[in-house]
Amino acid sequence: MKAVLDFCWLFLMLHTPGVLSLSTHVAIIYPQDPVLRMGSNLTASCWVHPDLGVHASSLFWTLNGQQLPSSLYRVLSPTNLSVTLAGLNASRQTSGDNLVCHNHKGHILAGSCLYVGMPPEKPVNLTCWSRNTKDLTCSWAPGGKGETNISTQYRLKYKLRWYGTEKQCEDYTHTQPYSCSITQDLHLFTPYEIWVEASNQLGRATSDVITLDILDVVTTDPPSGVTVSRVGQLEDQLSVRWEAPPALKDFLFQAKYQIRYRLEDSQDWKVMDDVGNQTSCRLAGLRPGTVYFVQVRCNPVGIYGSRKAGIWSEWSHPTAASTPHSERLMSGSCDSKSSGDSNSTLRRELKQFFGWVRKHAYGCSSMSMKLYDQWRVLMQKSHKARNQVLQGDKS
Repeated sequence: MKAVLDFCWLFLMLHTPGVLSLSTHVAIIYPQDPVLRMGSNLTASCWVHPDLGVHASSLFWTLNGQQLPSSLYRVLSPTNLSVTLAGLNASRQTSGDNLVCHNHKGHILAGSCLYVGMPPEKPVNLTCWSRNTKDLTCSWAPGGKGETNISTQYRLKYKLRWYGTEKQCEDYTHTQPYSCSITQDLHLFTPYEIWVEASNQLGRATSDVITLDILDVVTTDPPSGVTVSRVGQLEDQLSVRWEAPPALKDFLFQAKYQIRYRLEDSQDWKVMDDVGNQTSCRLAGLRPGTVYFVQVRCNPVGIYGSRKAGIWSEWSHPTAASTPHSERLMSGSCDSKSSGDSNSTLRRELKQFFGWVRKHAYGCSSMSMKLYDQWRVLMQKSHKARNQVLQGDKS
């Protein structure tokens, strides 16, 4: 608070012309630097030293640089002028609002900082996670509307559930508000009780207490070594491979993976949830001759027998690859009518088969994918042969 008060006085001295030397003690404002609830009333008085030879009726008040109307003033004595402010609004800044007493020439005689706000409400949405069991980070949100308008402190506190002493988290992050990381003396296989206390000069509030085991809230780094490649000349497929998180190589757990992919010119991601614990997958049903961006993330499920669902990692950096161009699109023009008539029955059957295969092969089922690959190769050979025949007939 001292630093805030010093800032308030510095603001007054730097931003208002004609500041008299504070060492002369020419005047004083009471109350000095009050802390008030929003909507409350305040009567402040400015006492002027008799030796100054200034009558109170010649003084005036400003609030944040704006002169207050004289109708709010009251001359209490030849050396005392008061001002009454009703229904105070919240402070514009946590360093306070500047209430200043001036002489008739505009020189500052005295100043006070008003801190107008609200007591904190109970913090909410307390959530914790552990990155590779090496730390425990928790985040929360202020209660109510989230803004008290005066300086408010939040403290994350914790203890081991059955026998621990209360401790306070010290590593508050500056990149993310309302969060703190516990990095020392962590205990596995032992539940923690964790809560947040909020306090300012108008009151205090405490969040609900949550109980958790670190092994139940583990997240990890995104999968590394993500590669995306073509599957031979199959124009509607890409193969995705990745490596398990190295930070958890010594832990007993069952990883779960998700893949998402999108077109180069789109921001809409399509997510595949059925990847399981394997570190490779085939994307099928893609557009030929198209660039795709692919990402993978990991959920370390069941570390040392934990029954909780685990927490998803961040997505890996996007990896790009393109599907091959369709040979049917790249080949020369054909007599669509004659070829269509002679092969209408075959095309109808293949269309039905294609729909069945796509339905059953979507995802990462190796049995259906093998059958799908065989059918796609057969189709491509059929198109090549048909095009060669057509080209020979034309020549």
